[in-house]
Amino acid sequence: MPRKPPAVFPQEQRLLSELGERLRLARKRRKLSNAVVAQRAGVSRTTVYKVEAGNPGATLGAYVRVLAVLGLEGDLHLLAADDRIEHKLQDQALEPSSNTRRRKTNPSSAQNREGFV
Repeated sequence: MPRKPPAVFPQEQRLLSELGERLRLARKRRKLSNAVVAQRAGVSRTTVYKVEAGNPGATLGAYVRVLAVLGLEGDLHLLAADDRIEHKLQDQALEPSSNTRRRKTNPSSAQNREGFV
């Protein structure tokens, strides 16, 4: 019995549809039929149709296989490569908070530790 695909928000569906359309256009530019892509990817023609339609029920593996057949698998390295949110969180953690008091160093004690008198 086929599983029901998960609920997808409209923005996510739009992203999948746009990806599918780009894959369809890439296939057509290469003058490949759905049947040829399906055979080379090791998936069914129905799966290729689902990928090109941006169907959320198509597995990530199916998308990867179609990308590989089209020679676009290198683009996967760009996904989530620049985690801007994590960078902002790290930067905030590095900033001194307003409650933190800076410790004043006594210049003479610093000289004594370094061997200067």
